[in-house]
Amino acid sequence: GKSQDSRNGIYALAAQDVFKLLRSGKHKAKNLVVSCSYFEIYSGNVFDFLSGKSKLRVLEDGKQQVQIVGLTESEVTSVDDVLKLITNGNNLRTSGQTSANANSSRSHAVFQIVLRTNTKRRQLHGKFSLIDLAGNERGADTNSANRQTRMEGAEINKSLLALKECIRALGRKGAHLPFRASKLTQVLRDSFIGENARTCMIAMINPCMTSCEHTLNTLRYADRVKELGTENPVKTVDNDMEDVQEQEVSSSDSSRREDSGLAQLRSLNDGECSADWYNFQESLAQLQLLEEDVVDSHKKLLDNLDSWLKQDATLLTMTNDVDYDQDAYAQLLEELIQEKQQVLEELAAKAHAFRECLKNEEEQSNRMRR
Repeated sequence: GKSQDSRNGIYALAAQDVFKLLRSGKHKAKNLVVSCSYFEIYSGNVFDFLSGKSKLRVLEDGKQQVQIVGLTESEVTSVDDVLKLITNGNNLRTSGQTSANANSSRSHAVFQIVLRTNTKRRQLHGKFSLIDLAGNERGADTNSANRQTRMEGAEINKSLLALKECIRALGRKGAHLPFRASKLTQVLRDSFIGENARTCMIAMINPCMTSCEHTLNTLRYADRVKELGTENPVKTVDNDMEDVQEQEVSSSDSSRREDSGLAQLRSLNDGECSADWYNFQESLAQLQLLEEDVVDSHKKLLDNLDSWLKQDATLLTMTNDVDYDQDAYAQLLEELIQEKQQVLEELAAKAHAFRECLKNEEEQSNRMRR
């Protein structure tokens, strides 16, 4: 929590062990540098705590490595340095009140301790990802009348479900990891692959009677996670392992992968995920994609305004000459107007599609509440 002393917490103890081991004779010769990053995942978006909560993009490169573009890594040399970063980040974390907690997290917070070689290339040597998951009582908020609260709860439910299946898949040799089913599992993909990857989950519960339902839900979730059985392994082919150039996933491609991830989550949790849940998650995924598209297009419009103003000023300057070329002026003005109309019409169409998607989300939510 924001008001707790973190000096004796897991993050501090992990940092102490890292610095202690780096100073030991076994690892001192490796000449490794320690740095940290801290970000939150809220409603499918990533925000960097170490750069004033700036919004970041998540891309995949040609080697299928997930990259958080622009994520800040701050070099640290002591536990105190680590605790300062945690404290500053916690002050920016998104939180709110629920029936179970007056200050419940509305996002997943990911604190990473990164070890790199002290060379020009700064090659990655190892990484600890310490994740503070959003309170599971937020899952009940999917039936809220408030859209933002609904979206928070639905996104948390989906990401916790995806995380559970990714961890369970670790115990099924040859199983496909449904990491693309949520942003949380997508950015943590490297924690699930590789022979040296290790995962530990700690379930925090409240012994009070008033929190009985939330405690049981948390214990059920943890119990499902530890079912690392080897029977009936899921043998699916990862069709995404193609050697492609680094690129941002397009909206249509991202939507297709999202749908595939949702379908896989539903198949792996038969009986837990109803058709209404699946349809609601589909509408939310589409809503998030359209929202990003509209906002990006709106930003591009603002960028175009500066260029348009300069072109308008140039055209008006032409008219100051007594014998200016009237035909050229009219033609250039008409072309500029058409360019503006095209950009505005495209933005208007996206805004309309976004509004229609909002209505669809409202209808899906109403059906779930009945």
